[in-house]
Amino acid sequence: MHWLQTRGGHPLRAPVGVIGPNEATDAALGAARATGAILARCGLTLLCGGRQGVMEAACRGAAEADGLSIALLPGADPATANPYAGIVLASGIGEARNALIAQASHCMIAVGDSYGTLSEVALGLRLGKTVFGLAGAATVEGVRHLADPAALPEALAAHLFGLDAPIVPVRA
Repeated sequence: MHWLQTRGGHPLRAPVGVIGPNEATDAALGAARATGAILARCGLTLLCGGRQGVMEAACRGAAEADGLSIALLPGADPATANPYAGIVLASGIGEARNALIAQASHCMIAVGDSYGTLSEVALGLRLGKTVFGLAGAATVEGVRHLADPAALPEALAAHLFGLDAPIVPVRA
């Protein structure tokens, strides 16, 4: 997938959103860190809210795997970003940034659960985005739950290259 993204002629420019709570379980933090690393190894850019918890763990995983993360902060102070964020955008628009994350993401990965995460999931689904769920993500109709981050490369490849779309028979 990395070769297709970087040398395949039409690299994916839209990032993959990683969403989750500031206060997360150890399982969610581990899944988020693994998710960040997987996205980096696949050559995909990570977009998140840029603060602590799941967002920090995902950025850390991406940084450790030499990947790129974009932190879209709710506040106007870039110093509030987690230390692993690659590009920091201090929006100053509060929780409205959740709508920007959902809109800007090619697809989203929800790790863990909170009201803020649930709002991002709802916005993503409303916008027609594919949302994957890991480590206790909300059970909402439309979320594609994965048992483990190790399933992400196959799920992302299928989604990004249209292999998860329904097959429409061609009439001769």
